[in-house]
Amino acid sequence: MMDKRQILLALQEGDLRLEGQFIYGSNYTFLGNCEYEDQLFKVVYKPVKGERPLWDFPHQSLAKREVAAYVVSDAMGWDLVPPTVFRTKHSPMGPGSAQYYIEHDPEYHFFNFNKEDRKDLPQIMLFDLVINNADRKGGHLLVDETGHLWLIDHGLCFHVQDKLRTVIWEHAGKAISETLLSDLNNFHQDLSQGQILHQKLQPLLSPEEIRALSSRVKNLLKLGIFPLPPEDRRAYPWPLV
Repeated sequence: MMDKRQILLALQEGDLRLEGQFIYGSNYTFLGNCEYEDQLFKVVYKPVKGERPLWDFPHQSLAKREVAAYVVSDAMGWDLVPPTVFRTKHSPMGPGSAQYYIEHDPEYHFFNFNKEDRKDLPQIMLFDLVINNADRKGGHLLVDETGHLWLIDHGLCFHVQDKLRTVIWEHAGKAISETLLSDLNNFHQDLSQGQILHQKLQPLLSPEEIRALSSRVKNLLKLGIFPLPPEDRRAYPWPLV
């Protein structure tokens, strides 16, 4: 992958041309080519006006949630979400999220990961708890050609109510490692009002959602364990992949 700063600039300013549409999924999602100066790479583009209205998430807010997930991943220093921006100008179908496309084998996903690729599952589970991911399917975990594990599809995140639905429950009830707790504590401090992270999230999430994010992190730091699956609602997404 190119330098992250160059990618973010290219995603925002580059010439974006659509190549095709992903046919699976409820919302319009396109694969495109982004060209900027001497750079050319593939992009996943999700226009706001292609979002299907949902009863429990604010209308036309999913693209910004995609970007918020990247901002959180980047702030934690975990490098889990590919570079993502909210693009407003020179977009084929108007404002929307633009994300660096990860080359991967679509047949290789969470449910057939080898032992090596499963070692980062505690970090991923903690990330999903933080962002309150309501749709962590097995196919949303991608491994690139270098072996790096990436997470995609974060439109259904950051709700103020507990909505975690995930296929990753292996570490439920177990202690969160000191290393992860240290990262989480640093993130919580950066989330304070007036800090740069808080300012980055303000255009993407509502004040209530940012407060809920801070509250979730605070509770995780206090408990120090991965929660068990809820019994009063569905704990898994559908479909699972």
